[in-house]
Amino acid sequence: MTKISVTQLLAAFKSESLALDNFVALLKKEQAMLVENLTSQLIELSEQKTTLAISLNDLAQARRALLQKNIPALSLDSIGAWLKTNCPEGLIVWQKILISAKDSQRLNQANGELIQMKLRHNQQSLAVLSNAFNQANLYGPDGQTSFKPGSGRSLGSV
Repeated sequence: MTKISVTQLLAAFKSESLALDNFVALLKKEQAMLVENLTSQLIELSEQKTTLAISLNDLAQARRALLQKNIPALSLDSIGAWLKTNCPEGLIVWQKILISAKDSQRLNQANGELIQMKLRHNQQSLAVLSNAFNQANLYGPDGQTSFKPGSGRSLGSV
């Protein structure tokens, strides 16, 4: 790899590492908003998350393209071995990228689980409210009572 290519690779690694740090911070912010029920702010955050995820994908593709010039069969082991020999500074950044990627995956999964819990809670609450509304609905659309004797307690009973 030429000096320019090593410089390009280090720049690509550093850009990806910085973007991953920003993504992890965004996921932590999302998690805090989910825990605190700040749902109105989640829409804006979701747009930022999507934009950053697309950017991360582009950065990863650029990094892979640079690495494939010297490592035909990319794997964690082959990348690590090549960097150790040819670009030790890059190896340090690469290891940080791997750690940040695992952190983002863990946080994203935890946030997804939080969203699913809130969704189930909202669905249960809606079912309870809907059931209560249907039971309390004494008048039909025609203005006539829709109460049917024997369907529960009668009005005025104790």
